[in-house]
Amino acid sequence: MFMLRNVTKYLFGDTSKESIVEIPQGQLYLVRPLSPKGYSELIFKDAAATIRRTGQEYQYQLVIQRAYEEGEEELLAEEDGEDGAAEALSADKDEKTFLLDQGLHFRSEIREGGEAVFAWRDLSGDPGDLYEFVCDRSIQAGEVGTFEMVAIKCQYERKFRRPQEAATEKELQQFNFTDQTIPSASAASSPIKKAIEFPPPKPKAIEDSIVRQTKKDMSSRSSKARASDKEVVPTAAPPSASIPTASEILTKERAELHLFDFPSGAFMLQDPSVSATVSEIGKWQYWLQISGEDREWLGQPVIADINPVFNFEYLSFIFNHYTDDGSAYSWLLRFKDQETEERFQEGLMRALWEQLNEMKWTKTTDDDRQYVIDAFQDLTMEDAENAAKEAEEEEAVEEVEDNSQRTEDYDTDESGDDVVAKPDDGDINSQLAVGYKHDRSFVVRGSKIGVFKHTPNNNLEFSTNISKVETPGGKLFSPKKVMLHAEDTDMILQDGNNPNSLYRMDLEYGKVVDEWKVHDDISVKNFAPEKKFAQMTGEQTFLGLSHNALYRIDPRLSGNKMVDSDLKQYTSKNAFTTAATTEKGYIAVASEKGDIRMFDKLGLRAKTQLPALGDPITGLDVSADGRWVLATCRTYILLIDALQKDGKNEGKLGFERAFAKDNKPQPRRLTLQPSHVAQFQYETKAALSFTPARFNTGVDDKETSIITATGPFIVTWNMKKVLAGRRDPYTIKRYEEEVKADDFKYGSDKNVIVALPNEVNMVAKQSFKRPTRESIAATPRGSGRLRRSEVVNSPY
Repeated sequence: MFMLRNVTKYLFGDTSKESIVEIPQGQLYLVRPLSPKGYSELIFKDAAATIRRTGQEYQYQLVIQRAYEEGEEELLAEEDGEDGAAEALSADKDEKTFLLDQGLHFRSEIREGGEAVFAWRDLSGDPGDLYEFVCDRSIQAGEVGTFEMVAIKCQYERKFRRPQEAATEKELQQFNFTDQTIPSASAASSPIKKAIEFPPPKPKAIEDSIVRQTKKDMSSRSSKARASDKEVVPTAAPPSASIPTASEILTKERAELHLFDFPSGAFMLQDPSVSATVSEIGKWQYWLQISGEDREWLGQPVIADINPVFNFEYLSFIFNHYTDDGSAYSWLLRFKDQETEERFQEGLMRALWEQLNEMKWTKTTDDDRQYVIDAFQDLTMEDAENAAKEAEEEEAVEEVEDNSQRTEDYDTDESGDDVVAKPDDGDINSQLAVGYKHDRSFVVRGSKIGVFKHTPNNNLEFSTNISKVETPGGKLFSPKKVMLHAEDTDMILQDGNNPNSLYRMDLEYGKVVDEWKVHDDISVKNFAPEKKFAQMTGEQTFLGLSHNALYRIDPRLSGNKMVDSDLKQYTSKNAFTTAATTEKGYIAVASEKGDIRMFDKLGLRAKTQLPALGDPITGLDVSADGRWVLATCRTYILLIDALQKDGKNEGKLGFERAFAKDNKPQPRRLTLQPSHVAQFQYETKAALSFTPARFNTGVDDKETSIITATGPFIVTWNMKKVLAGRRDPYTIKRYEEEVKADDFKYGSDKNVIVALPNEVNMVAKQSFKRPTRESIAATPRGSGRLRRSEVVNSPY
């Protein structure tokens, strides 16, 4: 059985982290059951609870920190203005700290309906006053138990002035206050419910009692919910697939098995002891089987769609499981110790890597294997300390007024002015190009291009429609890819039926005026600007990419436009897919195999080649300074720090000097939580598939956000939260239809331009929400309809 003592030992052991354990989401109340001041007060509507180390040995703090939605902090800061008093109180306004001492009487309970609550005395208040932290429904039972156990051991260290490893069960028992009542934070709740009582611990560890209590309460959560709402049915495990014959066992370990319950939003214990086996069943085919003593729980192929996440803080492995009818489930395995999880991780990652690469795991170097394993681990990047500090500082940002065009009607007057915005031309929007030099966005729809103006109040206004995209010879075509060029006066287009040529459209006339033959034998699979901000200048050259070559294209050349002296061609089939450039012109190139090459200039060998994880890379972006590389795969995004931090090349980028073989950069794998993936697919019945992720961009702007989309959801990651290792780094916005393309408005990370199949919108990022059951399931009201004044000319 999973033991909290093992977890707390692991948490306390990592002294490099100021934070020991965190509950990422909840609400803080001050409850005064006996006071005439009022029964309760909501202090923080949205907050995180953390236990931190202090500068003194054996002293720890309970910290409740207010959390902001995107844009809320900046707006509140503007409302405060230059008020010095408000500034002086800002620390207390956004954060409350409590020294973890026995006098707090810190305890927890799980109430009917599954609500988890922590409570402790208000030592500066009236008798009976309490602070209560009400956890979000997404918080799991194990997290509640772990947090309380860490708090108990912190109190032990403070009282006895010695490490918690030396604590006996009897000594820890004196910090257990679960027999004390926690009144409801809501005065409307009557009568005040007593804390859940359970027998006093017998000669077993106090952490066992907490595990039993939380598991018992959480396992009954769905049944109690059904008592009040008979229509709520807990998620049931689907039948297991038949087990194929195994030729080799890669790993076999014991663990607890939990299943994510959609109605309650929590992982529910299914079996306290199962066998998790990864085996080879054919050539480059592998199988994951979970077996209990009485039944086979599940079996499925080991493929990228399982979306594996290893979390050593909670000794857990979370993954997705798909049935033949396309239904998605999210499962959690919890191991008894770190060594067991590491053995299982090694076997699973070997199977996944070999399946993707069709190459034996043992043939790669130890360093490359560690690079792959790190990418699938829940890691904190090396800039976490600085990022955590920066995340608490106010950002100087523009005020956002959310008057954007929307897919939903945003007024309450549902009048006859509303008209259907969907045209009947048979085409849909497919691509988006955002202007850098001028405030314009261009949307490709079949053989037409819509032009939209960015208004001062952050709306889109239809400007014109280029109704026919034709070659100079008059042949109509639908552009496969487009790129703005030459101070946004030209657009470069590609016809998928003519892979060796590109076309130049003069945007002033809305007409294709040139065909550029690149090479007789080398095709154009993709193309990119010479430098990141080249489209803001008169630069004529740009980069081209074939399946095995990287080259420069110069339209001013007579005949073929490829610059032969700048060609770097490989004899092997590298299957290049995409490229991106920095402000200085450094080049990153990715492939279908999943590897990434970094060049300082064309025509030479790559300075750095990062190992392939195996998934094809479909999109690539690089920060202006070359520090960060962003690679999009179908089910996840890789964020790679290209700065070398030690060795002879310390301070150099991977574009400038090669990384040492034993010092590859640590990749950060950005993905949705498996439970969110399962909820996405539960709602949409469609597999995860990210659009190419992008940084916000601007000549003088720092990259602070990342944006992508999958199905009807737009997802944006906060860079500071990602680097700080926060568990809530992304927010979402849902539409009724699939998002076809998305990008930030140039020079801002606060406004997002979105192309739906039949609509084009600009939305404020502050309208994005944290992923919850409600925000994932909510379909925008009136989606697909716009007010008459917002409808652009057909076919837009």
